[in-house]
Amino acid sequence: MCVLLSGVLIYTLIQVSTIHGEDFGYDGVIGPKYWGETYRECRGKHQSPININILRVKQVALPDIVFIGFDDPIDDVHVTNNGHTVLIEVENEPHPRVSGGPLDGNYVFSQMHFHWGDNDTLGSEDKINHRSFPMELHMVFYKEVYKSVKEAVKHPDGLTVLAFFYELDRHNHPAYDDITSALTNVTDPHSTVVMSQPFSFLNILPLDLRRYFTYKGSLTTPPCSEVVIWLDFEQPVRLAHEQIEIFRELRSANGKIRHNFRPIQPIGDRTVFYNVDNNYFTYNEIDDPDTEKTKPKQKKSGHNSGGNIQLNMIYLFSVLPILVKNHY
Repeated sequence: MCVLLSGVLIYTLIQVSTIHGEDFGYDGVIGPKYWGETYRECRGKHQSPININILRVKQVALPDIVFIGFDDPIDDVHVTNNGHTVLIEVENEPHPRVSGGPLDGNYVFSQMHFHWGDNDTLGSEDKINHRSFPMELHMVFYKEVYKSVKEAVKHPDGLTVLAFFYELDRHNHPAYDDITSALTNVTDPHSTVVMSQPFSFLNILPLDLRRYFTYKGSLTTPPCSEVVIWLDFEQPVRLAHEQIEIFRELRSANGKIRHNFRPIQPIGDRTVFYNVDNNYFTYNEIDDPDTEKTKPKQKKSGHNSGGNIQLNMIYLFSVLPILVKNHY
């Protein structure tokens, strides 16, 4: 499916908006540094990706996210190498949906795609405390009331992207076998294959879907439209090196796609929120007391029990040397 935006034919990657052809890339004169010369919004003030500093996030207890159709086996799943990434789309209706959390209304699945790096030390687009992960998954949804991606990108709340990081494991993740098998049949740009087995979204995601960071940003490829509500889930998906390496065998018109991530953009005046249970320690108020003015009203909720222990431990070990130094 294609849509027309400003006279440029692009895949539904609005679709993280992958453009048909080589109008943009990740190296040289078509790399991210030059996107703004053709696509003005790529120079906007609310661009993605960003670095998420866990000492500056705002704690908030949001309603549970509702995942509809994520555990259903889906037939007729198309896997495409569009020359910039691997794109996974579904033909079956109804498409999976999400609601709740920071979202106002229902959002309908459009497609998912991946970003990766030359090696296992980098590859994700968003970063956590300047840490890059070897790969990142983006699941793109459009707001149902807008009926289509084409209409949704005209509105500041038009899209939401569920983002998942990957980290290395010694063992293969069996739910990814169908994806990696399909990749071997789409190494050439603009090639497509249909998965031979039904596909379930839930099987490829981490177990913990309660803890996540959320902020307002943009598509991470041209035209860089600032219409995305981002949800970055804290728990990574674990894949073997060999599984990630298969993504690096995909080819564009200029050779292997060894890296396809946009550099970090300034966070500017934006606030990143971290969804936690408000019974836990409010670390950000200690660290950044003058940010109360931008803090949303917290909802009384029993959600997310088991909440932010991991993040608070990270915080504790981050500030412990500072506390000891100040004490002495």
